[in-house]
Amino acid sequence: MPMNGSRFPVETVALVTGAASGIGAAVVVALHASGVQRFVLVDRDPRGLASLTESLESAQVLQRVQDVADEAAWVETARQMHVRFGRLDLVVANAGIADAGLITELPFEQWRRVLSVNLDGVFLTLKSGLALIKEGQRGGACVVVSSASAVKAEPGVGAYGASKAAVVQLAKVAAKECAADRIRVNAILPGGVATPIWRAVPYFQELARELESETAALEAMGKAMPLGRYATAEEIASQIVFLLSHAAGPMTGASVVVDGGYTL
Repeated sequence: MPMNGSRFPVETVALVTGAASGIGAAVVVALHASGVQRFVLVDRDPRGLASLTESLESAQVLQRVQDVADEAAWVETARQMHVRFGRLDLVVANAGIADAGLITELPFEQWRRVLSVNLDGVFLTLKSGLALIKEGQRGGACVVVSSASAVKAEPGVGAYGASKAAVVQLAKVAAKECAADRIRVNAILPGGVATPIWRAVPYFQELARELESETAALEAMGKAMPLGRYATAEEIASQIVFLLSHAAGPMTGASVVVDGGYTL
C-alpha cells in the first residue's frame, strides 16, 4: 500500500473500534489529519460516534453501534463495509474495557466479560478486517491495542492483563499468517494513559473522590511513572499512525511498548 511517510492516499479506508472516545477517537482524528477520508467507526456509544463524525470535515463515515464481542453484529458490519466502500486498508483494534479484582475474589462472570471484549473482540475485529483487506489484494496494516499490563504483573489486573497478553500473541500469529498478503500486524502496549477507561477501576474512583477531581487523580497516578506523567491519547495515537504508515514498512509482528518507563 503506497504511502508517503505518514500520509495516506485519499482512497484509504480505515476501521477503528472503540472509536467514540479516548485512544480510538484520537486515532481517528490523527488519521484524518494524515489524509484518510473514509472510515468505519465501531463503538457502543452512538452519541460519541455521532460527535466524532461531525468533526471529520468532508470524511465519509460508516458508523456501527455494536459490541465488538458480538459475532452476528460483525457479520453485518462486514457486509456494510463491503457495500459502502468495497475495500479496507487499515484496522485499529482498540476497543477494550478495564476492570480490577484479585484472582481469589474475581467473579467468573466478570472475568469472562473482560476476556470477551478485550480478546474475543480483537479476534472478531481482525477476522472481519483481515478478510476484507485480503480481498483487495493491495496489502494493508493493522494495529492491536494491548497494554503494558500484558508484560508487567500487578495485583488486581488478572483478567485485564491476561486479555492484553493474549492479544499480543494473536497479533503475532496474524502477522505471520498475513505476511504473504503484504498485510502488517503490530501491537502497541501503552502504559498509563489519561483516558475515560480509568472510570471503571475502583481504586481510581476512590482516588478521584479523595482528590475531588479525576484530573488530579490522573496526575497523582502519573507521578509514579519514571517520566512523571501519563501519556495523552493523542501521543498514543501518533504512535499508532506511525505503525500503520509506510514509515513502519519493515515492521510486522512487533510489540511496541509506550509506557513512560513503567515496565523498566
